[in-house]
Amino acid sequence: MTWLQSIIIAIVEGLTEFLPISSTGHMIIAESLLGIESTEFVKAFTVIIQFGAILSVFVLYFRRFFQSADFYWKLLIAFLPAAVLGLLFSEKIDLLLESVQVVAVMLILGGIFMLFVDKIFAKTSDNQQVGWKRALIIGFCQCVAMIPGVSRSMATIVGGMSQKLTRKNAAEFSFFLAIPTMAAASGYKVLKLLSDDTSRSMLLDGNNLFVLFLGNVVAFIVALLAIKFFINFLTKYGFKAFGWYRIIVGTGILILLWAGIDLKI
Repeated sequence: MTWLQSIIIAIVEGLTEFLPISSTGHMIIAESLLGIESTEFVKAFTVIIQFGAILSVFVLYFRRFFQSADFYWKLLIAFLPAAVLGLLFSEKIDLLLESVQVVAVMLILGGIFMLFVDKIFAKTSDNQQVGWKRALIIGFCQCVAMIPGVSRSMATIVGGMSQKLTRKNAAEFSFFLAIPTMAAASGYKVLKLLSDDTSRSMLLDGNNLFVLFLGNVVAFIVALLAIKFFINFLTKYGFKAFGWYRIIVGTGILILLWAGIDLKI
């Protein structure tokens, strides 16, 4: 992977990770268009640069992370369902990740759902505090995002809205929940690579380390901008535009597949 390719992929990651449009679907298109070979390092790169995106949430909401122990307790409750199911079904999830068709179909189905989600969950509660019950329900909703193309952001925000949170509050809790979820996924990937001699040598190669550093920096900067844009846009306009966008991208992937273009994850 070249430096330029790493920058482009990191931009895609930063733009799409926190938006309800599925970063996986966009990674497929970007890597295929750039002609990037699907090596072990490339697979690791697309996971590890999530650290940069995670850091952007921490920086934007710095003060919110020093509220009380109760805040972390709720995040832990919301994180546990995905952690447990992820470990139990990791092999099946990996198989799904290899299916471009699954990504495309879920992009379209999720897009259609998002055209109506604002009306379905229009009612909000006067109580906007996320208690342990709300946190747990949002955590189980996050598990739906184990299906490639669903979007972790969409699943958790909709989960929050189903509990009568406003779009803004649901989105912000989704961002907070991204930190333990993405950190666990990235950390697990790094540990697996370091446990294998060949993979460890690949990861610690000087050029690869620089590419990873560069990717994380770019993902961090882009994610900062994307989160600010998303919160403002979501509060004013809702999900409909993202729904249409998902439908267009999913349809585009299917058209490329039908045209005989080999798309790989």
